Amino acid sequence: MDLFFSYLLYFILFSISLLIVFLITYRHKSSYPNLPPGTMGWPIIGETLEFALSCQGGNPGRFLNDRMNKYSPQVFKTSLLEANMAVMCGPSGNKFLFSNEDKLVVSWWQRSMKKILCFPSVFNETLTGDKFRPPTFLPEFLKPEALQHYIATMDSMASEHIELNWSPNREVLVFPLARKYSFALAFRLFMSIDDPEYVEMISHPFQILNEGFLSVPIDIPGTTFNWALKASKFIHNELLAIIRKRKMELEQKGDSAARDLLSHMLLASDENCYVKSEMEISTQVICLLFATHHTTSSVITFILKYLAEFPDVYSKVLKEQKEIAKSKGPEGFLKWDDIQKMKYTWNVANETMRLTPPVQGTFREAITDITYAGFTIPRGWKMHWNVNTTHRDPKYFPDPEKFNPSRFEGKGPQPFTFVPFGGGPRMCPGREYARAQVLAFIHHVVTRFKWEKVDPCEKVAYNPSPIPSKGFPIRLQPLQNGSI
Repeated sequence: MDLFFSYLLYFILFSISLLIVFLITYRHKSSYPNLPPGTMGWPIIGETLEFALSCQGGNPGRFLNDRMNKYSPQVFKTSLLEANMAVMCGPSGNKFLFSNEDKLVVSWWQRSMKKILCFPSVFNETLTGDKFRPPTFLPEFLKPEALQHYIATMDSMASEHIELNWSPNREVLVFPLARKYSFALAFRLFMSIDDPEYVEMISHPFQILNEGFLSVPIDIPGTTFNWALKASKFIHNELLAIIRKRKMELEQKGDSAARDLLSHMLLASDENCYVKSEMEISTQVICLLFATHHTTSSVITFILKYLAEFPDVYSKVLKEQKEIAKSKGPEGFLKWDDIQKMKYTWNVANETMRLTPPVQGTFREAITDITYAGFTIPRGWKMHWNVNTTHRDPKYFPDPEKFNPSRFEGKGPQPFTFVPFGGGPRMCPGREYARAQVLAFIHHVVTRFKWEKVDPCEKVAYNPSPIPSKGFPIRLQPLQNGSI
């Protein structure tokens, strides 16, 4: 309930002045006569409190579905994160935003989000979407041809992690352990850092940063936002030390220095021969690590949750993974071809992301007046797409509450209805990396254990990724030769 009380405090602090209330109310009266239907909610905070409460209650789709039913299934207006906003709904809304990147819309981040992620000197510059774009070479670094070289590392690290943190225990907390694995893998592959004590040390401030990402931006001691800013400062200082050490290695060792993502970032230049500063690289690294900190660990956690709930699905996954384990032998590593064979397991992962998406959606800003579905979205307004406008819609997913991996067989869902990685030019560049990482981890868990949930009634909250309230404790049953 911290999120609730934070927004309640925010409401009290900023609503005591009748003058401000009047000015904000007046501002909401747009000169555009044909805005999308909807309501702007309270002065200043808009409907952010209602949205936060639906996320905190484990049902972020409720906020959207209520307004789609009341106002329009295509687009509605609201006020979120201190911004006038048009929420684009359904596959048509997704397609419109994904197809008009840098034409009608650009990526938008709330000022407080930027302040948490950015190095201070970068934040003080004129901030554009480019500061938050992935490096131009990132898709190349994470494309299948490059990923093939990382599969053995993913495989060995997953095996070592499970042997060390799972096998000795009768019960484990899945979410923090999955996060530990995902974070360690990112440090290993992105920056060639494999010191577990250092990774563990820096993962704690990342957790604080994540908790403050969508918090109320009140920067006074004791607030979640203030803690997040302090954690961000600490992380940036650590990253600067890593960056400077790597620069020295590149100067002294040349081609013999590590050739990972960090080295690529330090050596890359744009078409104008501009090389990013240390502070800019630190900002981009923290964005990449932030993106991996909760998303893949969330997917892993909820795959295991659904496998515990549906023994028939678990049996099919186990059969597939046993065949792959047999083909590679006890001493062999997974290969890229093995990942491609995990078709049913990936269908299970997709169905998990449909019902419990690791990312709810992102934001855009209109760079010109836009006409959509007969309504006007003014220049400067923010726009939001959200997975929950399609993922549970029975028009696209019959019997949408049922866990059914077979939905993804054959041609799969209709275009723009299943969007856990977004779409268009801004589609998540790490989707293939995430797929390989998740499948390698599930391979080792499923071929070693069967499990059951310790708390069948454990609640889930979204902030912004889904987080099980108790870390998802499970009771392990080791397998012997593929059986209990």
